[in-house]
Amino acid sequence: MDSVHSDLKVAIVVADIAIVLIVGSLLIMLFRRIKQPPVIGEITAGIVLGPSLLGLLPGDVTGFLFPAELRPHLSMISQVGLLLFMFLVGWEFNGQLLKRRSGSVATVSLSAIGLAFVLGIGAAALLYNRHDVVDGEKISFGYFAAFLGIAMSITAFPVLARLLTETGLARTRVGALSLAAAALDDVMAWTLLAFIVVIFGAGGDGTSTLVTVLGLFLLYVALMVFAVRPLLRRLVARLIRGGTASPFLVPLIAAGAFLSAYATSWIGVHAVFGAFAFGLVMPREPRALLATSLHVPLESVTRLLLPIFFIVTGLNVNIGALGWTGLGELAIIMAAAIVGKLVAAGLAARASGMNWQESYAVGLLMNTRGLTELVILNIGLSLGVLDGEMFTMMVLMALLTTAMAVPLLPRGLPRAPGSLFDIPSVTVPSGAATRRTPAQGDATDATTGQEVPSGKS
Repeated sequence: MDSVHSDLKVAIVVADIAIVLIVGSLLIMLFRRIKQPPVIGEITAGIVLGPSLLGLLPGDVTGFLFPAELRPHLSMISQVGLLLFMFLVGWEFNGQLLKRRSGSVATVSLSAIGLAFVLGIGAAALLYNRHDVVDGEKISFGYFAAFLGIAMSITAFPVLARLLTETGLARTRVGALSLAAAALDDVMAWTLLAFIVVIFGAGGDGTSTLVTVLGLFLLYVALMVFAVRPLLRRLVARLIRGGTASPFLVPLIAAGAFLSAYATSWIGVHAVFGAFAFGLVMPREPRALLATSLHVPLESVTRLLLPIFFIVTGLNVNIGALGWTGLGELAIIMAAAIVGKLVAAGLAARASGMNWQESYAVGLLMNTRGLTELVILNIGLSLGVLDGEMFTMMVLMALLTTAMAVPLLPRGLPRAPGSLFDIPSVTVPSGAATRRTPAQGDATDATTGQEVPSGKS
């Protein structure tokens, strides 16, 4: 009986994954018709299959399709895709983006993250009294406010890169400045969040534990930079000798990302930081060979597993439970999020020499949050910083701020075919990779600040 019951559990989980993939694919195709990025369809699929929509039907359809006792299994599977995704995000970070027009990049990024963080703290001050208790535990205002500030500050670097390519802005100065500022923004936000997680995770155990965790984290960073990075360079060189990648390249690099995630989790920092850090120190040369032999296979895996992350998120989102008070709070969150990014980044872009139309576009693009925001929100949920209503409102904010980018972009912006992440002579199977490993020449050319005439790359 136990074996039959175990087999049934496996069958249900597999069927759940199939449902998520089908619904996600259908909604991605639907939202593509209105020029929305795939992440909008994926997030919506999670919400549709959760209590917000499917759960409204009689008979608890959501509970039947996704039994509570099996949701932890779905969550564990989703973490594999999430960690690989975070590795790719770190790997795709291109320092070349920050080398040209560094003054403008720093101004836009610091302005956006600074005002968004301050407004997030302001929103926290207004909302704290209704969300200060999570699962019976009172959350300090400092942690709540700091977390909301960071959540408001993030820009979804991978989603933004995809949007810029699809709108023809990737090789214009609007696209180059937006992407470079988003890259710097995300690195600062993730670093700040790591320290917040360390402080929050150890705060209840006394100062000595906090110092220990912080010390271990700094030691981990030092080891990644001065030990793991050169070792990875040697390993990758050995695995791609003769212009051909070893079949062990993908499993060994994936294993490294997972072990790095385990290390940060053991230290007391969330596992996603380990995967992200491993991507940052991962060699990027030779680009074309690593793109076909490593990036594309890992991207294909994330395309299969990340939709499970969206349903895990969607099962915790309940729009119907918000009520009128919740909608009013959502309006406060939306106002803080939009003003913090759009206004701050837009004014900073204007100060750097762009015209008002271009400056508005930069602010609008910096306001996209997407999947990166959901990762942060799930960290907050797992840490007990966010209650169910707050989590729901923040997910909706991530969805709406990302969805508004393309429809509100000025039509008169200069466009140029091509992508910051194009790799010559690489054919990607249909449906496999939607992001690209940066090409060295592209990144340097795109960040010169010079517009590329339409029709030329």
